[in-house]
Amino acid sequence: MEALLAFAAALVALRLSGLLLQRWRASGRPQFAAWGGGLAAYAVASAALAWGAASGWSDALFRVYYLFGGLLTAALLGVGSLLLTGRRWAAPLGLLYVGLAAGLAIAVPLTAPVAGDTIPEAQDHLDLVPARLLAILGNSAGTIAIVVVALLTIHRRPLGNALVIAGVALAAAGSGLAGLGVAETAAFVAAAAVLFYAGFVRAGGRGAV
Repeated sequence: MEALLAFAAALVALRLSGLLLQRWRASGRPQFAAWGGGLAAYAVASAALAWGAASGWSDALFRVYYLFGGLLTAALLGVGSLLLTGRRWAAPLGLLYVGLAAGLAIAVPLTAPVAGDTIPEAQDHLDLVPARLLAILGNSAGTIAIVVVALLTIHRRPLGNALVIAGVALAAAGSGLAGLGVAETAAFVAAAAVLFYAGFVRAGGRGAV
């Protein structure tokens, strides 16, 4: 049941990512590409969560989960928020970060093998420098960008920005409660993905900066 719920969360996030990427192709607005990429990363991390719950975790699966969930999701969503406000430099910076994160996730040695069917804790398998430090910096910067941009422009898009902030809060709560099990984490992932999509579509509409 836990694997099915995590897989459903992955499908929700993937579907919403596809809808955002369609909006990018139709409008040419780069924030939709970044947000779509962020939700696609969210979907891959959810799929890894489902695989780990169903078949057990491995070193390779943990690397996939850490790259897409720990390193990329919040950072790409934050890039989208910066692009919304006209910060075009965020796009090349985001691409540079994605390349760095991918190389690190592939090459960094694990301090202990990954096994079992519970969600692995990063501190049990990765040193602080560089892997966990990069995740802390990427997640912090991405989350700050999302929340600050949403708060600064909330008078223009009150509902959309409120949904985005709610999505951030729900995703953070899901991470904090990950120790309770895969099912609880997957439920938070799916709900946060829906809030992100609804908020980003409204925040990125014709009235956006």
